[in-house]
Amino acid sequence: MCLLEISTIWHKIIYEVSILLKKEPILSDFYKNSILQHKNFSSSLSYILANKLSTSVVSERNIKNIFNKIYSNNSFILKCVIEDIKAILDRDPAVQDFLTPLLYLKGFHALEAYRLSHYLWGTQQTSLSRYLQSRISSEFSVDIHPAARIGSGIMLDHATGIVVGEGVVIEDNVSIFHSVTLGGTGKNFSKNRHPTIRKGVIIGAGAKILGDIEVGIGAKIGAGAIVLKNVPEYVTVVGIPAKIVNQLDKNKHSSKKFQEIHHI
Repeated sequence: MCLLEISTIWHKIIYEVSILLKKEPILSDFYKNSILQHKNFSSSLSYILANKLSTSVVSERNIKNIFNKIYSNNSFILKCVIEDIKAILDRDPAVQDFLTPLLYLKGFHALEAYRLSHYLWGTQQTSLSRYLQSRISSEFSVDIHPAARIGSGIMLDHATGIVVGEGVVIEDNVSIFHSVTLGGTGKNFSKNRHPTIRKGVIIGAGAKILGDIEVGIGAKIGAGAIVLKNVPEYVTVVGIPAKIVNQLDKNKHSSKKFQEIHHI
């Protein structure tokens, strides 16, 4: 990803807003404050997140300044943000433009706010990081520990009720539905008590993946499944406890518009 790609996406967003302004003039102030008053994508996102996460005690302006500073000094974080928003367009059939995730999708907002809290956690600003975790949980109903490690190209679909524990590792291009828990079993209190989710995994609504286990590349976890053991790559597992029901063709496994698995 390069600056040209970010700029191209930003100009597409500006164009999308210009079309909507003619259709919905009642939202003109909303579009102006969220999009049009900003010079680039990261400034707009900083404003949107700060607006949602600020309180009467911690001001929007202070949070926005912190977020802008992080983005300006860390191109890798912004790269992840762009890969995330592209993933939504690629996999979610309900989304047809870049503007929708940026303005309205709380899964995207929660994930990008997590990325900022994760950065702060890594720079030993743990109190501010935990504040953001608490606000993300309250505002978006998504609880991601700032120490969790999450790759790029992630889609949190609907997002409500997602819980991600401290030691969780999520690799690139993973899709997660609402009410998913990636956590511990309660029997292990070491740092290695949470799951690792490999590239390209799809986790259906309400699934629980618990313990120091691994879900292999390209696997699909059915809705409501409870996973307590390692899952091989390119299989579908369902049930309580989860069992393999299908072997997937990894040559056909791709990031086309998202394949629904709510009812596997």
